[in-house]
Order: sequence, then structure tokens, then C-alpha cells
Amino acid sequence: MAVAVALCRSPAEAEVRVRDEGRSFLLENGEVSARIDKAKATLVSLKRGELELIRGGTGYWSFSGGSEKGRMQGFPKSTEAKITLAGGATGEVAINCRYDGSPGTWPVNVSFRYALTDTGEGLYVYGIYEHPAELPGFSIGEARYVVKPDPQVFDFLTVDPERSRKMPTGRDWDEGTEMNLKEARLLNTGIHKGEVEHKYGYSALFSESPAYGWSSSSKKVGLWMVNPSLEYIAGGPAKPELTGHLDVNPGGRPVLLNMWHGSHYGGTYLDVKKGEAWSMVVGPFLLHTNQGSEALAMWKDAMRTAAAEIKSWPYAWVESPLYAAKARMPVTGRIEVKDPLGKDKAGAMWVGLTVPDYDSGSRRRGEKVGWQRDGKNYQYWAKAGADGSFRIGSVRPGTYVLRAYADGVLGEFNREEVIVAPGKELALGTLPWQVERAGPVAWEIGVPDRSAREFRNGDRYWTWGHYLDFKKDFPKGVDFTIGKSDWKKDWNLCQPLMLDDKGGVTGDSVWKLRFDLKEAADHRLRIALCGHRENDRLFVTINGRPIGDSGRLPENGVMHRDGHRGLLTELDFPIPAAALKTQGNVLELRLTGQVWHQGLLYDYLRLERVAPKQTTGT
Repeated sequence: MAVAVALCRSPAEAEVRVRDEGRSFLLENGEVSARIDKAKATLVSLKRGELELIRGGTGYWSFSGGSEKGRMQGFPKSTEAKITLAGGATGEVAINCRYDGSPGTWPVNVSFRYALTDTGEGLYVYGIYEHPAELPGFSIGEARYVVKPDPQVFDFLTVDPERSRKMPTGRDWDEGTEMNLKEARLLNTGIHKGEVEHKYGYSALFSESPAYGWSSSSKKVGLWMVNPSLEYIAGGPAKPELTGHLDVNPGGRPVLLNMWHGSHYGGTYLDVKKGEAWSMVVGPFLLHTNQGSEALAMWKDAMRTAAAEIKSWPYAWVESPLYAAKARMPVTGRIEVKDPLGKDKAGAMWVGLTVPDYDSGSRRRGEKVGWQRDGKNYQYWAKAGADGSFRIGSVRPGTYVLRAYADGVLGEFNREEVIVAPGKELALGTLPWQVERAGPVAWEIGVPDRSAREFRNGDRYWTWGHYLDFKKDFPKGVDFTIGKSDWKKDWNLCQPLMLDDKGGVTGDSVWKLRFDLKEAADHRLRIALCGHRENDRLFVTINGRPIGDSGRLPENGVMHRDGHRGLLTELDFPIPAAALKTQGNVLELRLTGQVWHQGLLYDYLRLERVAPKQTTGT
């Protein structure tokens, strides 16, 4: 049986020692050691025992964005480096960077922290970001922590049991042929010759994959990114992001990421104006190391570590008042789903506390920023029990919206003005969630779970280029008949535009759906999309009669990144009885666009018969 093992340490060796060595700090506990560059706030050495894990690479904070002064290319310079916890049970160092107005720098004051505990097998990393109101405004597109493991040591990448494999080498990447994305290459050498390698194939939900990373088939060691909390992750538990991959630059070095603010799969929002005070503690997250006989055993060990870290959150040793470990309060309750017309019970449910939706200030659409895109504020989420009971364990005092979503339920639960007071646990009791429906279900396709994975090709959604294979699977397009067709094989993962063999657009894409009705009454068509590109437009007709369109859809690029989910968008179309008939209805879903990557992913479709309004006599 494959197992993960730990190094043996004496009590004396287990104590954390912290040394100031001039240009760098050294933290060690007898099992792990880390060296931090004072000037750059980077991790320049990480060892398990005597084995160097990032030889020739570093661990560093990175971002892309702009400020009122122009493009931002770096952090403010280090102004202070100090030991904040001297060792023993915990050692910690801080590199403080204060904004001085230098061109091209992010207008924030930030303290980068690295910590080691006496019982840990890894290094904790976190950043304390502060924007005083007098500093210039800024906008962040992406922000991440990046680790570049040693390619001579690490050759396996594991995100989950389905995506755990020995990776192509850097040479394989360099000699590959670039495809329709710079991140995708057809491999011409190596064990994966003939396959297309691309970084998006390893994207995941951090809520489902709190531990992921690289391991070594020769040295039998692993290096894992562990997120013990989702509170600092933009977009909450439903947001997919990158995890690890081969560097797209020459050399194809292993990359391990913590994308705490991502632009992919619908993106997230972090804009701060001058005159606005903002702060966020990102982390602590853990760079966990371990040993084991093979990759999956080490990943399972890392997942057990993640479970323990989640239980330990918030960490008592983090002393920043912005982290507020001692001021947090638990919030408990139970959400009771009331859906008398639903044939199945609600499945897995997430319950969260977030800020209310707010105006983005965008000139394009005047859009509201909801929890799916919010990266400016903390979000506190927990998975509910089978009976809907929940406990959100550590919430900062404030006023929130309580939200919930569940597999098998279309729509969301919301309760506004939930006040978490200092020093007082909040018990909300039983909260009814009345699922919104117009009436009985005439038909449905898929499962409302924010994913297209249940459809054809969804079982290996991460494989490059499903959109190019669509014509092979559906030479006449999707033509689905209710009662005869099976959406697991007759409805596709994605709806691309009409494409030629080289990916050129030859026309709109039209999917047909045929159905009969018991009666030609008023109906309501509900469509949930979990993937679309900016400016996609879906036109809906019934029996040749237009009943509406989606309007210009926002950016939510999923199809071209070979994903199965992103931002969820719900569409609602009333259908008058006059447009319907009892036999031979044909619903057409027409996607328009100009470029190959404009494609849709459906989460769920449902036709509801509108129930007659109840009247009472007088």
C-alpha cells in the first residue's frame, strides 16, 4: 500500500530557529528550512531535510494591473525587514514595503510574512495589504503567489485523482508546436508525444481542491499548495482558477500557483479609488512538503494536512489586528429548502456571508459586482450538512448578506442585513428557502449544479479542443428530442460557433430542441449558462417565433480554456401560449459571434408551465 511518511525529529530539533543572516532570513525546524531574501521578499530556498526543492527558482508575489499613474509593474521597495516571532513554537519574519510614489509600483503598503511552526512540514506565507485613502487608486486584474519547483526533482503534477500524471519535460514543451493559444502546444517528443499540453487543463475549484501540487517519482517528495480558508480567495467557492502547470516561457519549468485573485472563468473585481481605504490579509496559506512512495499517496496526505489546517483556522499565532483572530465569531443555522414541485432533494450546499452586491463603476455596462466576482472583500463560506445545517466558524464583525446555493436547485438563497457583532456568537435558527418556480416542470435538461460536466465530453472536459471535435460528434449539430434523447450523450459540453477544420468561423451555431406539451399554456423557459465570452449573444426562437435573446453576455471564457464551469448567468424567457402547440414544438438556440473562442456552456435548461393565478371571491 502506498503511504506518505514524515521525517523523525528530536524535541530539540523541532524547535523553530530564526536567524538574521544579513541579506536574508533563515527559518528552520529540523525538517524544513526556508531562506527569505530581505530586499525582494522572495523565497530563495526551501529544503526538506537536505533536499533543495526550488533550486534555480524562487517563490514570489506577483500581479498585473494599473493605477491612476499608469501601468503597475512591481511592489513598493522593501523599507524594513525584521523578525516578528523569534522562534521556539513559531518563527516569523516580515518584509515591509511602503509606497513612496515611485512610477510603476502598486500604491499599497504591504507586509510580506513567512512563518514556520515547530510541528509543521511546510512554510506559511501571507501578505497584509493596506491602501490608505490618500494613496492613488488602482485596479488589479490578477494576483498570485508563484513557486518555481526544481525540474530536476519534480515531475508529477496532481490536482485531483483524475488529473495526476507524470508531466512533459521542459524540452518537450520547448520543442512543441504552438496551437491556437500560446499556452497550448502539440508535443512532438516525450511520453506525451501527440497530445496537446496546456495550463488550463489543471484549473480547479479551491473549495474542492484545498491541496494540489508537484511530487517527485525519483526523490519521493512532494510540494503542495494548501489553502486553509476561502475568505481571501476572490469569487468564493464556485470560482475555478489555475493551480499548477509548465511555465509557458522557454524551459517549461514546473509552476505552482496560489491565484487568490484571478481573471479567468468570469474574472474577479478589485478596484480601489483614491479616497477609499482598503485592506486585506491574503493567507496565511501553506507550502506543505511531504514524503511518500507515489504521487497520489502524497496528495492524499496533503489533503489530510489541508483538513487539519482548515480546522485550525484562524491561526492563533497571527498577531495582525487586520487578521483579527480573536475578534471573529461563529455563525450557525439551518437552511430548509422548500420546493414542493421539485422531484429530488437538494444536493451539496454552500452557505456564505458576503458583502451586498455593489456598483463596479464600469462605463461599459454599469454592472453590479456580486459574490461570484468580488475580490475586494472577504467572503466566509462553509459547506452545509445534508440537513442544511451550517457553521461558518470565524467571521469578522460586520453586516453581511447570507447566501446559499445547492446542487439540484436553480437559483440562490439570500438574506440581507445579517449583523455579526463583536464578542457574540450568532445563531440564525432555521431559515426557509422557498425555491422560485412559475409552475410544474414540462421538461428539463441537465442538473442545476453550475457545471456542464454531466453532458457529452464532460467526463474529460480538461482535454484540449473539444470545440474542434464538435462536428465529429454532431455532424448535423445538436438536435435533441425530449423523451427520446439522452442529455448525457446527445447534449454537448459546449456550443461552439460553426468552425472549419482550422478553427475559422463559418457561421452561427443553431441547436434544436423538440418537444410536445400536454396543453399550449403560458410557459417560462429558464436557462443557466456556466460559460460564455464577452459579446456572445444567444437568440431564442420557438416554432420560428423570436421570444428573446440574452443581450451581450459578459466575459466568462470557459470553452477555449477547456473548462466545465465559470460565472453562472441565469436567463429567463416568458413564452405565451399562442407561440406553442401540443405537438411538434421546435426550440432553437442560436449563438452568434465572430471569433472561434466565442462559445457557450449550458448548466441547465428548464421549461415551466405557468401556474394559473389563484383568485379569491369577495
